[in-house]
Amino acid sequence: MNGAIQEPGGDRRRGVPAATYRLQMHAGFRLQDAAEVAGYLADLGVTHAYSSPLLRSAEGSTHGYDTVDHAHIDEARGGRAGFDQFVEALHDHELGLVLDLVPNHMGVADAAAAPWWWDVLKHGRDSAHAGAFDIDWDFGGGKVRIPVLGSADDLAELKLVTGGAGGDGAAELHYYDNRFPVAPGTGEGTAQEVHGRQHYELVDWRRADSDLNYRRFFAINTLAGLRVEDPAVFDATHELVLRLVHQGAVDALRIDHPDGLADPQGYLERLAKASGHRWTVVEKILEPGEDLPEDWATAGTTGYDALSEVDQVLVDPAGEAAITALDTELVGHPVDYAHLVHDCKREVTDGMLGSEVARLVRVIGVLPGVDPEQQTEALAELLASFPVYRSYLPDGREHLDQTVAAVRDRRPDLVKAVDALHPVLAQAGTEAATRFEQTSGPVMAKGVEDSAYYRWARFVALNEVGGDPARFGTPVAEFHAAQQRRAQRRPQSMTTLSTHDTKRSEDVRSRLAVLAELPTEWAQLVRQLLARHPIADRPLAHLVWQNLVGAWPLSRERAHAYVEKAAREAGTSTTWTDPAQEFEEQLHALVDAAYDDEATHAAIEDVVGRIAPFGWSNSLSQKLLQLTMPGVPDVYQGTELWDFSLVDPDNRRPVDYALRRTMLAALDGGEVPGVDESGAAKLLVVSRTLRARRDHPEWFTGYDPVPVDGSAADHLIAFDRGGAVTVATRLPVGLAATGWGDTALHLPNGPWRDLLTGERLVSDVGGVAADVLLARLPVALLVRD
Repeated sequence: MNGAIQEPGGDRRRGVPAATYRLQMHAGFRLQDAAEVAGYLADLGVTHAYSSPLLRSAEGSTHGYDTVDHAHIDEARGGRAGFDQFVEALHDHELGLVLDLVPNHMGVADAAAAPWWWDVLKHGRDSAHAGAFDIDWDFGGGKVRIPVLGSADDLAELKLVTGGAGGDGAAELHYYDNRFPVAPGTGEGTAQEVHGRQHYELVDWRRADSDLNYRRFFAINTLAGLRVEDPAVFDATHELVLRLVHQGAVDALRIDHPDGLADPQGYLERLAKASGHRWTVVEKILEPGEDLPEDWATAGTTGYDALSEVDQVLVDPAGEAAITALDTELVGHPVDYAHLVHDCKREVTDGMLGSEVARLVRVIGVLPGVDPEQQTEALAELLASFPVYRSYLPDGREHLDQTVAAVRDRRPDLVKAVDALHPVLAQAGTEAATRFEQTSGPVMAKGVEDSAYYRWARFVALNEVGGDPARFGTPVAEFHAAQQRRAQRRPQSMTTLSTHDTKRSEDVRSRLAVLAELPTEWAQLVRQLLARHPIADRPLAHLVWQNLVGAWPLSRERAHAYVEKAAREAGTSTTWTDPAQEFEEQLHALVDAAYDDEATHAAIEDVVGRIAPFGWSNSLSQKLLQLTMPGVPDVYQGTELWDFSLVDPDNRRPVDYALRRTMLAALDGGEVPGVDESGAAKLLVVSRTLRARRDHPEWFTGYDPVPVDGSAADHLIAFDRGGAVTVATRLPVGLAATGWGDTALHLPNGPWRDLLTGERLVSDVGGVAADVLLARLPVALLVRD
């Protein structure tokens, strides 16, 4: 596929981006606002703006992943006029546009706002759009089950109202603020009698876990799965976007959640052909060591795999024993992370995704000679034990075989059922195999990202999308090997450090990574905090203290919002559906103590003051590594300065572009930044590196580790991309204790220049001394002078 993607050069907008800048569009930051920052993005050095979804979405949507109408640009985000203004501004500055697409699902929270869904509810199987949605009409008596009622008795609250959504005077059923259509000729009688004649059934919201008959995005009832594998559905949902592509308004594409699709490979092939093979990346979460199928028509992923590689190399493996001992002490026993993940995934199969599992059971049917209950149990075990998000048969067959073997060993009572399921689930292209694949991904996401990551608080810097919290740091040689593999296999894949979905921003993780070098000090502080502010769920308290320290200083409101979400996602002491008021009050009191308890506040200030400078060093290294490693680097909005954000919605706060413009102008005017709380040093690294990638792509075409020797060699990462040499510090606490000593970087002899500081130096037979090279900044980007 990579050969089909246009190379840089010529019309830069339509080629492979040199770098992108992610913008979150919403009613508070509209396309017109984005147009105003186009000049700044050009000055920063990116070649493409990278927009969140722009098609018409649910009212009040802050993210855009709940499309309700594929034929219009969302009016709340600026509409078509705003889009045209944005594109014109980008073109004025020779910038392209990468657009985020959502092919897997549509927003159906307000049926009246989603024309296709409204028509399906009104006309049932006879709707022109019935085939667009993944509905099991035979389950539920030909009715779509909609889980909105507070209880089954709430049907008494239904109202029959005249005056339709289309203004045609047709009757509607109203349940508080929810509106539903009435099928032609069925509007006589009471609201309850009319409801009984419809092509949908309003049911108790609690039945969503077991009795729904439409595929959802994860467990979100208001996001209904689409059948984009149908060419007609593909054409209808992509018509506007592809028109914008061919008009030159959209230059590249990002595909949301391909794992939800019945046929991701077929979808990408159809999209590549229809778009003229524009650069396209997919939001695919790869487990460590996993690769995309080679024949997918995509440049690569959106970069979570790169994020993990960078994070891991900046974590000190030597801290694992002490950090793990603290976790064991707080939990009361050693945590088997693999077992925890399995159990969290089983909670998902048996709970929030029970409707999807039940549909899979119906599709497979009862297999000969197998007890139905055991068959269902075996299916849940296979889903809970699957080691990656999903397979794409025949690609990934080894994961299914591995899972079958693991379940057979662990559950001898299920061997007969597992052996019967194995050939059914291995038969590529069948509905049973496909639905298993579509279900295993959501089980992984909800069980790991949204559950296990909140329950295991050993070292939350590693609890990140695409990562492996059980892996505590990696050596430099392993990082180099990963980058050489990346350069060979997917050199145009996106890289990233922060997104709208990361659990913590890059700078929070960089600061927390310091704790791996100070595990004893951290353990002592945690014990003091827990003694002063005891709470029954000690692992959750540990998670809270880590995140507060990582993001400090943050407003009290942000801290309270975070801990409430974290506690409910963990589900160990309180939940979204059944909040434990007494526990949550204790948790909020713990947060208040960070601000109001004098000793606790002072302790947090002290530890943050101790680790923040080392965190800045990590952040600069992390950023330079990501910006220069093989791939297309993305900068998430605002992260060109320090950004200490937690999980959404905290990571979607407004960005101060006026401040960034002023600071960038000062740097361009010759200001020499220090590494301090202003973040100017990070802006320097970002802007100088992005400009180099834009203006000199020939400097970034290969990957070779640069030899380093000396007493502190383990504190240095260096590689040559084919002209530009990246040098980055790691493990800064240990380095501060020993200094660079005789550590040297071995470059070809001759003069070199640091693009970050402008300083010139000469490499000779002894190499370049690290203490000279990194006297001003903990990083350097060298080119031949």
